[in-house]
Amino acid sequence: MNSDVSLTPLSEARAGSLLSVERLEGNEAVCRRLREVGFCEKAEILLLSHRGQLICQVCGTRLALSQQLAKKIWVKSHQLSS
Repeated sequence: MNSDVSLTPLSEARAGSLLSVERLEGNEAVCRRLREVGFCEKAEILLLSHRGQLICQVCGTRLALSQQLAKKIWVKSHQLSS
């Protein structure tokens, strides 16, 4: 259970949000694969779409994630600059 109310799983973030990855959960293989595709701790991501699969922009690349995988990525929201 997460006691830090400022963190949320990526699966619960709002589309259009600028986020930073704070923590990964899951077995070693899952965490390693997430890091390989850019979901490293402190990486900034933009959640583009939240319909079925999540579409994220990370490291200049758009990636689709399942809801199940997105639940393993804990993020913190940032304000988009105007």
